[in-house]
Amino acid sequence: MKGYMLIGGKRVFKKEEIEIHFPYDGSLVGTIPRGDEKDAQLAVEAAKIGFEKVKRMTAYERFRALERAARIISRRAQEFAELLTLEVGKTIKEAMGEVGRAVNTLTLSAEEAKRVLGEEVRFDAAPGISGKLGFYRRVPLGVIGCITPFNFPLNLTCHKVGPALAAGNAVVIKPSENTSLTVIKLAEVLIEAGFPPEAVNVITGYGEEVGDALVRNPEVRMITFTGSVETGKIIMSRGGLKKYVMELGSNAGVYVDRDQKERLKEVAEKIARGGFALAGQVCISVQRVFVHTELFNDFLKEVRAFTKTLKVGDPREETTDVGPVIDKGAADRIMEWIEEAVCRGAEIVCGGKRLSDTLIEPTIVKNVPRNAKLFRGEVFGPVIVVNEVSSLEEAIEGVNDSPYGLQAGIFTNDLKGALKFADEVECGGIMVNEIPTFRVDQMPYGGVKESGIGREGPKFAVEEMTEIKTICFDMN
Repeated sequence: MKGYMLIGGKRVFKKEEIEIHFPYDGSLVGTIPRGDEKDAQLAVEAAKIGFEKVKRMTAYERFRALERAARIISRRAQEFAELLTLEVGKTIKEAMGEVGRAVNTLTLSAEEAKRVLGEEVRFDAAPGISGKLGFYRRVPLGVIGCITPFNFPLNLTCHKVGPALAAGNAVVIKPSENTSLTVIKLAEVLIEAGFPPEAVNVITGYGEEVGDALVRNPEVRMITFTGSVETGKIIMSRGGLKKYVMELGSNAGVYVDRDQKERLKEVAEKIARGGFALAGQVCISVQRVFVHTELFNDFLKEVRAFTKTLKVGDPREETTDVGPVIDKGAADRIMEWIEEAVCRGAEIVCGGKRLSDTLIEPTIVKNVPRNAKLFRGEVFGPVIVVNEVSSLEEAIEGVNDSPYGLQAGIFTNDLKGALKFADEVECGGIMVNEIPTFRVDQMPYGGVKESGIGREGPKFAVEEMTEIKTICFDMN
């Protein structure tokens, strides 16, 4: 499959290309152009024209275009899912799930097109002021740069582009070089659905080349980015005076309280699924599990037993539960982290073996020291850490012992304890009797500390992607 850039509605090819390979066996999926600074500039210039067009669309027209895009993707679900599996390496079951979520995200964004609202400002609430009437409106920013990750290229791009278009902005999308073909298809669908071709642009290539040029462009009013902390910091240092929404790293923690004995099997299964979905390559994958001393050994038995039932292999097969990680380099790093933890005194409960260049067994490691990378960093692979704690307070301290703060979870029957956990854990989202991997697309989603800035979810993204204009009338 030969990919291309979309700039001002035109397909742009280049002599120099980047190959995209199927993570499972390394076979060639397709190619994309290696974009450069000039391509980024052309895309921004096109988006400026697109902005003038899309902001003149009525709220209803933007609503209908997003609604049509959702319907088109729903009709082509199998096509999108198969491409997702080839580019990302996620199982076909996971890919179909992502397509369904993308349809929902665009539908939610369509509804938000009708709700870009302001309200009256009571100027007469200030002393000595009378005879003035006013209000504020939310207005679009202009050109928004959307830099999207490899793990959910369809739905996470919809989370950026859907609200941006709903609010009347134009976009330049820079997808991951690993998963650009899916994003190109999405952009074509949005144009087919009724958005001006200049309003939806895609530039492909490496982040340090075309992505950097997009970030540095002063005509880009906002960068919305999902990726690593290191890259997020570079973007903010180079982008200058513009708005940012950053969805960055995580090593999500969950606590299993002493009162969960009756449902321990169910809890263990949930936690394993949360850690091994998409081979652990989810921002809110369960990574660090803190289990009360009284249940520690029983929990390990249950989670090990369930993990052993998971089928690892070809993600195109319907029966596969865990597919490959994105590339050999990622697998090398994950294995190094496991080995480092073991050298520091941790023990492998199950898994820990590499089955191919990119296939790693779902792995559970217990008693991981806090100075190990498996505890402190974001593993982004099929690895779960299980550590023993003696109290709720110790669990809270352990969850908070992290540079990240995206989401966390607690399983408990103790309402007071759940509220204490929710109050004291430093995260953007707290899940009670649910894994931190839980997310629905309408909720506010984002983190604190090094997990990011701002919130996604169509309603909340629209607020990020607009600015307030205050209007005052002197009625005297």
